[in-house]
Amino acid sequence: MQPKKIAEIFKRLKAERPAPRSELTFTTPYELLVAVMLSAQATDISVNKATDRLFPVANTPEAIVALGVEALKGYIKTINLYPTKAKNIVKMSEILLEKFKGQVPDDRDDLVSLPGVGRKTANVVLNTAFNQDVIAVDTHIFRVANRTGIAPGKDVLAVEKKLLEAVPKAYLKDAHHWLLLHGRYTCKARSFNCKECPISDLCEFPDKTA
Repeated sequence: MQPKKIAEIFKRLKAERPAPRSELTFTTPYELLVAVMLSAQATDISVNKATDRLFPVANTPEAIVALGVEALKGYIKTINLYPTKAKNIVKMSEILLEKFKGQVPDDRDDLVSLPGVGRKTANVVLNTAFNQDVIAVDTHIFRVANRTGIAPGKDVLAVEKKLLEAVPKAYLKDAHHWLLLHGRYTCKARSFNCKECPISDLCEFPDKTA
């Protein structure tokens, strides 16, 4: 896709959502990290319901470690894979206390060294909590990048690298949110809504709906 077209796409996505933000509920980098860890194979709505109960009780590494795995399970048992996530969150919190003075690091290598934290989770935290120009490629972003032709790739890392090259610098910080929200609400997996899509005329998807 030509750079001018990509720039126009993000210009329109910005006009549609001038101040995009994560739909996860959080107030600190640590709360965001926990919420993103819980969000794997789960909806933001279900995660927010769980953290609305959890965070008033425990929202720091010290409090989560004190709570322990079994008690934590009780707060997140409505989330997919909750037994494994509970173990990872407690262990992650222990390592934050041992190695990082209880603070969430703002470095990708440090983040992915934590249990249960992969590249996507690390990138979400770096972008949303620390305002870094990185893009976390989830299923929505992977689909939109490929379907529109902005950054086609066979895997998430290939798409991430192409997006970092293709997205104009002025739009990089919020590109993650614009693409995610566009995929979540407009360019859905099955019921894509091309009729009301603000970038339909620029999109290179061959099977657009009338």
